[in-house]
Amino acid sequence: MAFSMMNGQTRTSLAEINITPLVDVVLVLLVIFMITEPVLQSGIEVNVPKTRTVKQITEQRMVVTIDRNQNVYLNDEPVNLHDLPARLHQAGVDPARQSIYLRSDEAVPFGAFASVMDAVKQSGITNVSIVTQPVETKGSAGNGN
Repeated sequence: MAFSMMNGQTRTSLAEINITPLVDVVLVLLVIFMITEPVLQSGIEVNVPKTRTVKQITEQRMVVTIDRNQNVYLNDEPVNLHDLPARLHQAGVDPARQSIYLRSDEAVPFGAFASVMDAVKQSGITNVSIVTQPVETKGSAGNGN
């Protein structure tokens, strides 16, 4: 839109939208989603045990989950323990090179955990990462002591 000034010159009005703040917000959201995505690989709710050493999950893998009621899931799908070895074996992938994450609720008895580990070993997979969460220290618990 142009308008006339007193000396006869024409000047256009500034009607541009500044999208810099929008780009900044979108980039921050993108970074947040990229960081949190590996943690959200499995939607089954379990209270994993706490340990002092926790390795950050950085790559996509299949996730085997044992919930509080000892139900077994492959990714987010329920699976029978006897069918687990066949379901874990991927066509065209050497089981010795395949790796998975194993999440187990801390209330699950060791016998149930050992049965799932045995089923994983039957599939030929030897690279199993057990998912835990970090132990809260007194300084990070927020009580000020």
